[in-house]
Amino acid sequence: MFRTKRSGLVRRLWRSRAPVEGDGEADRGTHGSGGCCMGKATKVAKSNAGSEAELKALTHSILKKIKEKQLEVLLQAVESKGGARSPCLLLPSKVDAKVGQQSYSLPMLLYKVFRWPDLRHSSELKRLSCCESYGKINPELVCCNPHHMSRLCELESPPPPYSRYPMDYLKPPDSPDSGPSSSDTGGTTYSAPVGLSDSLALQESGERAHWCVVAYWEEKTRVGRLYSVQEPSLDIFYDLPQGNGFCLGQLCSDNKSQLVQMVRAKIGYGIQLTRESDGVWVYNRSCYPIFIKSATLDNPDSRTLLVHKVFPGFSIKAFDYDKAGSLQRPNDHEFTQQPRTGFTVQISFVKGWGQCYTRQFISSCPCWLEVIFNTR
Repeated sequence: MFRTKRSGLVRRLWRSRAPVEGDGEADRGTHGSGGCCMGKATKVAKSNAGSEAELKALTHSILKKIKEKQLEVLLQAVESKGGARSPCLLLPSKVDAKVGQQSYSLPMLLYKVFRWPDLRHSSELKRLSCCESYGKINPELVCCNPHHMSRLCELESPPPPYSRYPMDYLKPPDSPDSGPSSSDTGGTTYSAPVGLSDSLALQESGERAHWCVVAYWEEKTRVGRLYSVQEPSLDIFYDLPQGNGFCLGQLCSDNKSQLVQMVRAKIGYGIQLTRESDGVWVYNRSCYPIFIKSATLDNPDSRTLLVHKVFPGFSIKAFDYDKAGSLQRPNDHEFTQQPRTGFTVQISFVKGWGQCYTRQFISSCPCWLEVIFNTR
């Protein structure tokens, strides 16, 4: 039987749909994390044969109405899992589809089929800055590219007490050590001004002012120089098919630890760091969870900070500008007198830390980032 190119594209797309059940890695990431889990990864029960057949028929009928070039765009995004740059997939927003008793808009159906089978409502989504329709409202057409979207992390309130540990404070600039060190209370402290010297040199040489710098650490050792960020969005990755930004795979590391090498290889597409009007967002592009600690993710009156687990495909506002202004405490005199110190956000790949993990401090994590914000 003669088969058209369009039919072939549709079949390839259906084979690339998101699995209904979480794979083994996702299950392991979901279980055993206790109260540290902050991004909700819901395992969806496998649907019965009838609803699966109905969904397949509906998806095929809709995809066959899409132009071939648009199908190629969708296939590129889906097969590369967002690793390859793909343009917007602009389709009518008012086309509805019905599966069983549930009605979905066309974008929602494509998001459910190709990324998140457990997706319930558009309020759970956040558009990524790579989308041309980002920040724009077009009542006729909407971007349906599944990899131009991310899921929003849901924060627990109140956070469970057993997942907390003492807050980390920044050291004053005359601190003798510039690397992480474990204190008696179990916190990890830093001398940000000393570490910022690399970045400040860039400004003195005429470079544009940075809004943050990024340091990559393997356990207690910083690898490579600080990466100064001027653009509003930065990809931090180990291996990305079409990536510009901070490539960790190009850094020379002398660490021979098998665990470090294993985690380094799992960084994959890594994360996307984006500066937006309301704060700085982190999008997990990798296939494994990341773990984040930030002062603005917690209650300003709290004396402790929580480690937030962010699953693949999820976004979290790692730094909130409005909340940052309310974090000054009576004992923060040294902090307020050192404008270059700024605020920091710590991000660990694959492995978590804190009281519900075997690693108590981030300096015990195999591969992690320190993002230092320029508050000037």
